[in-house]
Amino acid sequence: MEGTASLRKTLPRAHDPGWHRTEPDLTKQTQSIPLLAIVGRPNVGKSTLFNRLVGSRRAIVGDEPGITRDRLYGDAEWRGRPFRVVDTGGIIPEDKDFIPAEIFRQARVALDEAAAIVMVVDGRTELAAPDLELVRRLIKTGKPLFLAVNKIDSDRQDALTGDFHRLGVRKIFPLSAEHGHGIDDVLDAFLEILPHQVEPADRQEPLTTKDTRVAKDLEVRDGGPPEMEGEPVESRAAAETREVKIAIIGHPNVGKSTLLNQLTGTSRAIVSPIPGTTRDAVDEIVEHNGRIFRFIDTAGIRRKGKTRLMAEKLSVIMSRKHLEDADIALLVIDATEGVSSLDATIAGYAHESGRSMIILVNKWDLVTTGKNRAISQARAARIQDSKRPQDQKLYVERLRDSLKFLSYAPVLFISAATGKNVDQIFPRIEEVAAERRKRIGTGEMNRFLKNVDFERASVPMRQRVRILYLTQSNVAPPTFVLFTDRAVKLHFSYQRFLENQIRHAFGFVGTPIWIKNRARD
Repeated sequence: MEGTASLRKTLPRAHDPGWHRTEPDLTKQTQSIPLLAIVGRPNVGKSTLFNRLVGSRRAIVGDEPGITRDRLYGDAEWRGRPFRVVDTGGIIPEDKDFIPAEIFRQARVALDEAAAIVMVVDGRTELAAPDLELVRRLIKTGKPLFLAVNKIDSDRQDALTGDFHRLGVRKIFPLSAEHGHGIDDVLDAFLEILPHQVEPADRQEPLTTKDTRVAKDLEVRDGGPPEMEGEPVESRAAAETREVKIAIIGHPNVGKSTLLNQLTGTSRAIVSPIPGTTRDAVDEIVEHNGRIFRFIDTAGIRRKGKTRLMAEKLSVIMSRKHLEDADIALLVIDATEGVSSLDATIAGYAHESGRSMIILVNKWDLVTTGKNRAISQARAARIQDSKRPQDQKLYVERLRDSLKFLSYAPVLFISAATGKNVDQIFPRIEEVAAERRKRIGTGEMNRFLKNVDFERASVPMRQRVRILYLTQSNVAPPTFVLFTDRAVKLHFSYQRFLENQIRHAFGFVGTPIWIKNRARD
């Protein structure tokens, strides 16, 4: 396959909900980038083709029909021409069930945005009535339409495409999305219908040396240590233009997709009361106060024993992957259920991977209004009610008790369904994003160290060490290296005490702090 389709980091714009968004400057460049929509019935290979075009396993692929539900976007390139690709869920036009109807609605949005459409059919199966109905609707859009007859693995199988001429589509391409056979012909045909690309006149100038100059926060001051190896300090301009990735995490049916739609002001994600509706991670970009935020709605993470379908297992794996790629995690907790052991497990994934955290107690309106309280006066019901206190202060105390390791994470009470307090999330994200990348100079750290009373740390004498100096070696998450007089693993009480002292002096709200110990040579 000539040329390499490559994944990029820009997704299509979300619509402006008014109060918290403006048109992002970052995405103005995508207005001239054409969009290729991939549609078809379930289990014909649309997601395999999408992954092939964007050069990444972005969409979950499996033998089970109906895995993809939401629209998935990715950026690709062919023969030097960039374009966007959107993968849609399997369409059954006449199916009135909620999930298929929502998939069809999401697909219609993709078709409206598209410059051209690729309808994928399974070359190894016979045509069916839904194929005929779908192609009729696609022709009515007036958009250029290509028919990709998939699963044709060799030239000898090209004859299998003969029956598909009945669909009335002029441009038919036999291909194998799995092996990459024939895809170049489809892309060449797509480029032929596009207008010639015009180079933008107002191309931005590259950053100057001054803009990207590394700050000297790790210089030796006051007899401190030599400069540490670590991530260079960014200039203020670079920090402000950095895209912040926010993963929305939680167990199924806590309101993650509803929250994404509220934050972006769109119907970007399918929302239903059916647990596990979201399978692929859904991305959307929002601009707020001149900053670019990428929100990632992940699939609900279940316990291992509760994932039966392969699609569910894969979605949990992908959720973990997207979490590890994010800067900040929004942990969504169902206020009517309280903090469960599964919530603690999910929070542990984020904490251990070094993600910054904001805890969102969702559905708080149901608790305060009593709409979701148990009516039965049975003892079990009264105990359940006692776990859902209406007082926020008491709720936070119980939450902190269940999630002791997240004492640094701010807590917000929201209602994703009504939008109540959702506007408070953006200021918190901006604060936590800044704290995550904050760096303290070595001289300042050592002046702080002189004022710490380590006698207060409850550490056994045999594990006590003499601290020579302390320096911050990295950011995102903030990482500190403690130079001591001997090589010994820091006692957890010693480490926790020092972390609390650092937070008291310098903040680092919402982000974990990593402390490493080195013996001075």
